[in-house]
Amino acid sequence: LQSMPHNNSTVGHSSFDPRNFDDILDIYDSIQNQLPEEFKHVQIGIICGSGLGTMANLLTNTFILPYSKIPGFPIPSVKGHKGNLVFGYLHGMKVVCQQGRFHPYELDMNLALCATPVRIMYLLGIHTMIVSNAAGGINPAFKFGDLMIIKDHIFMPGLVGFSPLVGISDDRFGTRFVSMHDAYDRSLRNMAATVADRLKVPYSEGVYVLNGGPQYETPAEVRMFKALGADALGMSTAHEVTVARQCGIRNSSSDSL
Repeated sequence: LQSMPHNNSTVGHSSFDPRNFDDILDIYDSIQNQLPEEFKHVQIGIICGSGLGTMANLLTNTFILPYSKIPGFPIPSVKGHKGNLVFGYLHGMKVVCQQGRFHPYELDMNLALCATPVRIMYLLGIHTMIVSNAAGGINPAFKFGDLMIIKDHIFMPGLVGFSPLVGISDDRFGTRFVSMHDAYDRSLRNMAATVADRLKVPYSEGVYVLNGGPQYETPAEVRMFKALGADALGMSTAHEVTVARQCGIRNSSSDSL
């Protein structure tokens, strides 16, 4: 597999195969060799959504590793996605932030490649992943800027063969048939709701739908998604959560509308 479109470049692994576990291990080893000793093992992973890369500024005693120094990592082409792994401390816990995600429409719908950072974070030791995104609201009760805690998703590309798990048979990746029941951990969602209540931040819970993009949805498509039970839609998150489930990572996700 080619790791990305021809108009981009990677460092080192121009033929990196995200479905080859040994290639994943090569990337992990490269990252380990560049990390300070204190960040060779982390606890929490955060994927920063569009316009939300400043979440990494909450970390203290940070170490920044640009994607350009990671063999096999694409360089994000979407505005607001810087292209760094940011390591640091948050309330005493060791955290890694993916400051710049990979969207399927950037990388020829190669969702295994788009979700590779999740596998790297898992190898780095994370047990919990927080995923954020900027999404469009479908629920008529939503207003611009509302916060939605994701309770479930509809993974449109995954339903038609673009799952990041397609073509993977190596047991080191995890089980082939992954249960997506309660993919968005209920206890983490309750924790997020408790914090929002304490801070008096309005929020709702809802269902997120992933569309491949990059075009926005037609009015007819929005009506279809609404009929399917979706509350918000975007072009990320579902494939990352799917891979996290295969790895056994607990997930909490939210949208900024």
